Amino acid sequence: MALVIPEVLEESCATRQALERFASKWRVLIIYSLLDGPRRHAELRRRLPGITQKVLTETLRGMEADGLVARRVLRASAPQHVEYALTDLGLTLREPLAAICAWALEHATPPPAAAATSALAPTPVAAGTTTARQAG
Repeated sequence: MALVIPEVLEESCATRQALERFASKWRVLIIYSLLDGPRRHAELRRRLPGITQKVLTETLRGMEADGLVARRVLRASAPQHVEYALTDLGLTLREPLAAICAWALEHATPPPAAAATSALAPTPVAAGTTTARQAG
C-alpha cells in the first residue's frame, strides 16, 4: 500500500482538521485516561494533574461535540453524577496513539536535567595519559 500524503496546508483537508482537534494536550491525555473505561469527572481530574475543572469541562464538551466522548448521567438529582466514556469513534484512536507512544519511546532523549548532570560527570581518561589537573 502506497503512503498517501494529504495536503495538510489546505484548511479543507480532513487530516489538518483532525490534527487541529488534537492540538490540545488535554484531549490526548483525556483519551488515554478513558482508554481503560468510563470515568467520572472527579476521577479524570485526579488522573490529570494540572488540569483545571473549567478546562476539563470545556474539553470534555468539545470532545462530546466531536463524537469522541459520550456523557452518561448516572444520577440526575443534585448533586448530579456523570461519567464519560470513549465512543466507538474515540476507541479507534487506540492504535494511532499506541504508535505515537512507541515512536516516542524509541526516540526519547534524556530530560534537560539528566543531560546537564551527565555533562558534569567526570570524563574517563585513557590509561597512560594525564589530565590538566594531574599535569599541573
